[in-house]
Amino acid sequence: MKQHISSVSRTCYFQLRRIATIRKYLTTDATAKLVTSTILSRLDYCNSLLAGLPSSSISRLQRIQNSSARLVLRKKKRDHITPLLNQLHWLPVPARITYKINTLTYKCLHGLAPAYLSDSLSLCPFTSTQIICRLPQAQHPPHQTQNSRSTLIFFPST
Repeated sequence: MKQHISSVSRTCYFQLRRIATIRKYLTTDATAKLVTSTILSRLDYCNSLLAGLPSSSISRLQRIQNSSARLVLRKKKRDHITPLLNQLHWLPVPARITYKINTLTYKCLHGLAPAYLSDSLSLCPFTSTQIICRLPQAQHPPHQTQNSRSTLIFFPST
């Protein structure tokens, strides 16, 4: 995953520098569309695989998004980033990852996803204390702990 994040970072910063050279000729809307199509699309590509990574890895991608927002809105590095992201209606990178996982799960459960995804997720009856879902064991063997109990590696909160 480090190689993937490094590659995405390198490509995105290269594109940001190229956009910055022509920024003075672009409107805010045109710049936002350009950044969305070239930068944010790269951040969103396969980002569901980044779930559960340490925050140090995710923060590298967040810095790219922050730089993109500052470029679009012509703000300085010292300006707070949260109002800028809100103004552009952009979710932070960790929220984008969770949103992608939740969207894929919804599509799988409602028959809107491809068969290879829908078949790997099954809806289980609700028990009084928890929801138990099982993935096919051939693809995802359970991980054993010291007490010989299976554990779930990652399950995003909704």
